[in-house]
Amino acid sequence: MNSFERRNKIVDLVQQNGSILVSDLSNSFGISEVTIRADLRLLEEKGLLIRFHGGAARPGSQLEQEAEVPKTTGEVILEERYQLAKDPKKRIALKAAAMVNPGDTVILDSGSTTMLIAEELVKMGNITVITNNLPAAFALSDNKDITLVLCGGTLRHKTRSMHGSIAELSLQGIAGDVMFVGADGLDATNGITTFNEGYSISGVMAQAAKRVVAVVDSTKFGRRGFNLVLSMSQIDMIITDTGISSADRQALDRAKPELVIV
Repeated sequence: MNSFERRNKIVDLVQQNGSILVSDLSNSFGISEVTIRADLRLLEEKGLLIRFHGGAARPGSQLEQEAEVPKTTGEVILEERYQLAKDPKKRIALKAAAMVNPGDTVILDSGSTTMLIAEELVKMGNITVITNNLPAAFALSDNKDITLVLCGGTLRHKTRSMHGSIAELSLQGIAGDVMFVGADGLDATNGITTFNEGYSISGVMAQAAKRVVAVVDSTKFGRRGFNLVLSMSQIDMIITDTGISSADRQALDRAKPELVIV
């Protein structure tokens, strides 16, 4: 089945069922979720379906209304998009992408929230994105007006991202305007930590960027992994959601980074 036939089949499935999940489509067609998301993005641009986090719905369906997904008939202003996005990670991604200006060089680390940022950045043009995040790179490759730079290195299958000395060496001489980094855990004392080995590439990315922005949903606060990714002193801004506790908010208010809640 070629891509044209596959996309027609996706439209048929959405029309028949009202909605469908990315994971189900991936299993059904035997292709990656990244490819399915690219299909859904193209179909949404044509007005044939409405995307939501994790799937797609038939335009005008009850699910679309319940999910408060913005319709494709007319541009929704940014403030309304924050309200429309129920998923905290989506709101965070929208805020992060809004910080990027034409001509900027963006460094994008691995992770689910940075992937959502990539899905917003692909709608822009005249930017450069440097990333070790393979799903994000695939999404960004749809826009020929984006200069896309991939880090080489060793693939970490769990996160589908590139790491190791080759990846770090590929960042030498790079100067970025902003870096977006996610987290397994974050606290005001230790900064960003992970439960995985070998995240030194994040530190190299941070050194190459004028500004480091942590994109962290509120569930990650108070969690502490055994490996340090970035200390609090290396982070300029934290974007999180309204689920952050008052205690975590007070702790971060005393720390260096600017705190933005969406």
